Amino acid sequence: MPKTSIRLLALALAVLTPAAVRAQEPVAARQAAAGPLVSTAWLEKNLDARGLRIVEVSVEPGQFERGHIPGAQNVAWHTDLVETVSRDIAGPDKFAALVRRLGIDRDTTVVLYGDNNNWFAAWGAWVFAQYGLVDNVKLLDGGRRKWEAEKRPLDTRSTEVAASRFEASPASPALRARLSDVLAVARKEQDEQILDIRSPDEFSGKVIAPAGVPELAIRAGHIPGSVNVPWGKAVNPDGTIKSPAELKALYAAAGIDGSKPVITSCRIGERSSHSWFVLSRILGYPVRNYDGSWTEYGNTVGVPVVNLAGTVWGGK
Repeated sequence: MPKTSIRLLALALAVLTPAAVRAQEPVAARQAAAGPLVSTAWLEKNLDARGLRIVEVSVEPGQFERGHIPGAQNVAWHTDLVETVSRDIAGPDKFAALVRRLGIDRDTTVVLYGDNNNWFAAWGAWVFAQYGLVDNVKLLDGGRRKWEAEKRPLDTRSTEVAASRFEASPASPALRARLSDVLAVARKEQDEQILDIRSPDEFSGKVIAPAGVPELAIRAGHIPGSVNVPWGKAVNPDGTIKSPAELKALYAAAGIDGSKPVITSCRIGERSSHSWFVLSRILGYPVRNYDGSWTEYGNTVGVPVVNLAGTVWGGK
């Protein structure tokens, strides 16, 4: 082949190949080094990438409809991700139907985001993980708050995707703690650590729930042996998650360094899902989330309770 033709061919490959390859290769391969978080800049750049699904899981009603990340689909945590009659996570059939509707397969890269610094997006990641969708499920670092603060694009149009053929096996119990598990730790029958990520006033028993939130428990206080690191200490002012070094120091100060299994707990399991994500997906610690949390424990008859504030049922 003449040298001129070779040079033209090389030039064409240099110009065309990267775009062609980017259009064909799976998103998961392109972001292999991104870990469990993706940045707002990365997501905006890859909105149209093949093999990517963006899912909003927020708590404020109507927020998605007022404007969402382009291409995002909406998931209502209190109906889509749970069984609405029994207090439980979505069962295999319900979860499989949801994931098929979202067009998600086991090799799909999923970016979850939401309000409240990704509380319920992290809950979604925790539910997804129980059905084996772990490494390809990411959180948008900073969530909806950071996306909006940076004035990145929002859309009000519905997103239509081809349904997948996802099949779900029974949820794995490995990432979920039950009342019996935390009782075993409280009674020193099991060598695990309980991380209570509620506010200091909730932990001490001064209040049962945050201001403006319904009190769903009868008793106030915390599970014996648990330590308190409020979930918000793991995030920066812009809602992004702190660096691994900062996180390790934060939790080590409370005696949590990954040497023992950890159980995260809060009020109904959403804030503790955020801490579960930080500890397990970012730091790699062995962690289970206790989604029964204080709503279950604080209503259970005969369990040991530590109440530093001295509050009692029916008065102070």
